[in-house]
Amino acid sequence: MPPNQLPTKPHFLILDGLRGVAALLVVIFHLFEANFIDDAAHNPLHHGYLAVDFFFLLSGFVVGYAYDDRWGRMSIKQFFKIRLVRLHPLVFLGVFIGAVCFWFDPYTPAVSPWKLIGVMLIGFTLIPGPDLRGWGETHVLDGPCWSLLQEYIANIFYALFGRRMSKLALWIFVIIAAITLASVAIWRGDIGTGWSYETMWIATVRMLFPFFAGLLLFRSTKFVKLPYTFPLCSLLLAALFMIPTMSTKMFNGVYEAAVIIIAFPFIVAAGAGGQVSGRWAKLCRFSADISYPIYITHYPFIYIYTMWVIEKKPPVSQIIPVAMGLFVFFILLAYASLKLYDEPVRAWLKRKWLKR
Repeated sequence: MPPNQLPTKPHFLILDGLRGVAALLVVIFHLFEANFIDDAAHNPLHHGYLAVDFFFLLSGFVVGYAYDDRWGRMSIKQFFKIRLVRLHPLVFLGVFIGAVCFWFDPYTPAVSPWKLIGVMLIGFTLIPGPDLRGWGETHVLDGPCWSLLQEYIANIFYALFGRRMSKLALWIFVIIAAITLASVAIWRGDIGTGWSYETMWIATVRMLFPFFAGLLLFRSTKFVKLPYTFPLCSLLLAALFMIPTMSTKMFNGVYEAAVIIIAFPFIVAAGAGGQVSGRWAKLCRFSADISYPIYITHYPFIYIYTMWVIEKKPPVSQIIPVAMGLFVFFILLAYASLKLYDEPVRAWLKRKWLKR
C-alpha cells in the first residue's frame, strides 16, 4: 500500500441508503417549495429542510468511523486532502451547472459574463459570494453549497479539536450545542435557515450539534436493533418531515429541535445497528450513490422552475408533469454525474494527489 493511502472500511450500508432517502426528500421539498413560496406551512413536506441536519449527523458519525483510528498514520494535512478529494469535485460541477443555468435563466437579472465568471470562481472555493438575485443568498449559483461550507467547517473542527476530545468533553460540548440549537429553533419558530447572509450564524448552530452528536454516537456504540431497518427508518424520516407545521412558533421550534436532538440520533443508531441484504441492499447502494450528486446538482434547475411557477402561474395540470419530469431528470443527472465525472475525477486525484 502506498504510504499516503489508508485502507478503506466496510460501509454502514443502511446509513448510506438513508442519506440517499433524505436527499430525495429534500429534492421533493424543493419542488413543492416553489408552489408554496408564500404559504410554506402548507408544503406537504413541511419540515423537509431538516434533511440538512440529518446529513450533518450522518457526517459526524461516518467521519468518526472512518478516521478516529487513523490519526497515528494520518496527518491533519492528509485528512484535509482526503476530504477535499471526496467532496470538492462535485462542488465544482454544481457551481458550474449553476453558472450555466443562471446565464440561460430568463428570469434572472442581466449580468456581464465576466461578473458571472468571477462569481463562479468564488463559488468554486465555497466562500460566500455576491448576491446576484437579490434573495440574500450566500451561494447564489448553487444554494445547497451553504451546507457544504458548514461541512468543511465541521471537518476542520474535528481535525483540530474533535479527534482529541474525551467522551466526557464531547458530551459536554454536545449538550451545550443542543441547548443552543433548541433555543434558536424556539426563538425563530423553526430552524430552516442559514443559507442567507443574515442568518449565516444559524448555519453553524445547525451544524455543531448534529455533527458532534453523530461523532459521539459512533464513539458510544449505542446502536439499536430493528427489523426491516431500512424501510422503517425511511418511512420514519418521511413522516417526521410531513408532520404539519405547529400552530405556534414555540411549539414548531420545539418539534424541530426534538426531531434533530432525539429522533435523528435514534434513526442513525438504528441504521448503524441494522442489517440489509438482497434487493434492499441494492436499493441502499443506489440511494447512496446518488445522494451527494443529486443534492449538489439539482438546485440550479430549481431556481428556474421556481421563477417559472411564480411568474407564469401555470395551472396544476402543467406543474405536476414538469415537477415529475424534473425529479426523474435529477436522478439521471446525479447518476451520470457520479459515473461520468465524480468517480473518474476522484480516482485521478487519489492517484496524483494522495500518493507521495
